[in-house]
Amino acid sequence: MDYIEVFLQTILAFAAILIYTRILGKQQIGQLTFFEYINGITFGSIAAVLATDISPKSTGLHFLGLTLFAFLTWAAGYIALVSRPARKLISGEPTVVVHNGKILEGNMKKMRYNFDELAMQLRQKNVFDIADVEYAILEPDGDLSVLLKSQKRPLTPADLQLPTQYEGIPTELVMDGEVLFQNLKQNNLDEKWLIQQLQSQGVQDLSQVDYAVLRSDGSLYINLKQDNLVNPVDITDAPENPIKKTNNN
Repeated sequence: MDYIEVFLQTILAFAAILIYTRILGKQQIGQLTFFEYINGITFGSIAAVLATDISPKSTGLHFLGLTLFAFLTWAAGYIALVSRPARKLISGEPTVVVHNGKILEGNMKKMRYNFDELAMQLRQKNVFDIADVEYAILEPDGDLSVLLKSQKRPLTPADLQLPTQYEGIPTELVMDGEVLFQNLKQNNLDEKWLIQQLQSQGVQDLSQVDYAVLRSDGSLYINLKQDNLVNPVDITDAPENPIKKTNNN
């Protein structure tokens, strides 16, 4: 009986997390503030208790707690969205740690941010000499935004006054071997056009295609299910090369 209860409660917890996280919206782990990170851990802990606690009458209470916590999280996010003071209170503010090439030790001390962390995050931005930095801003999610001095920034076509062509976003037309007809329609194309393009690149059967993307210049990138690589590079030291084995089938 206990196994059945855990089974059902786990399904309930899984469904609740799936629904509530969809409602709360999308955000990458690297973009979470410290509050949001702790909030996510707490949310998961409540769900874990809901899945495994088989004490009498506990399921409803844990589910209520999970629902209430999800509502409070949503409410905090909504309030932060419509109110800048609330957003500053909940999410925090960016802090300037390098200003006009000068390190602001006072701001770093307020944020409990040390020189080792500053040097590490600069290196992660491919900046190894702090003298090259004009501004550095510690974001609420802990990331460091860096503006290099003008003479240290990478050269761009605009610096050389060179004209460039517009580059749009490539459109996926085939994914996992399935044709995305909606994407074809959005580009005023059809399956007949797709087959003609495949045949022009030596692909006779649509079933051979695993992935296909329409580039912004109108050309088609194709990846076949069987790559047929010649002497594929393998960086592992495994005794048997799974790439060669796959392509020899």
